[in-house]
Formats: sequence, C-alpha cells, structure tokens
Amino acid sequence: MKFSVLVAIVPEENEQAAIDTAKDLGAGGITVMSARGISNNVKKTFFGLSYDGSQSVLLMVLEKGLSLQVLKAIQKILMPDNQESKGLVFTLPLDHLAGIDTSQVEQFQQHLRDSF
Repeated sequence: MKFSVLVAIVPEENEQAAIDTAKDLGAGGITVMSARGISNNVKKTFFGLSYDGSQSVLLMVLEKGLSLQVLKAIQKILMPDNQESKGLVFTLPLDHLAGIDTSQVEQFQQHLRDSF
C-alpha cells in the first residue's frame, strides 16, 4: 500500500469544512496547525495596518488513491464556482512511514476494497 501526505492551507473560516470533508471521505487523523500567510499583494486596512488573515495548515497521511479524492474535494471548498482560490492543497509522496495506527491501515484497506 502506498501513502501520500496531503497538505491543505485553508483560511480559518474554511477549516472545519475541509476537516469534515476529509473525514467523510475516509481520513482518520488530521494534524491542524495555525498559520499566518504573507502574500505579494498586501491588503491595507484600518489606519494603514496590513492584514493578511489567519490560515490553518491541515496535514494528513492518506492512502495514495484516497489522497487524490480528498484533494479534489478540498479544492472545491477553496475554489467555489471556479472563483479565485482561497487556499492551497497538494500532496507529497511518502516513501517511509512508521508509527501509523494499524486500525488506520485497516480502514484504508477497507476503503480500497469498497472502491472496487
């Protein structure tokens, strides 16, 4: 079984929707980190202070096929109706893995069996 790491950088207001979507598709565990983004286009706000907004970084270890499904579902949250993207989601191949709960591996295997 091959695994991928899925990384989603989402605005805080979309965090729960992205988590719920990933869990509904079969993600077992998600690590959530708070982040602050800095872009090239600084947004001016009150008294000339800039505010780029708070983001959440979601990290998931998923079976490779499942990671693509989760990526596409989160993309729909970040780009509703093909509007400008509100975040970023990508996967990375995972060559070595230790410490994953065996029940999680069994859940991935069941997901694969159900897919075919």
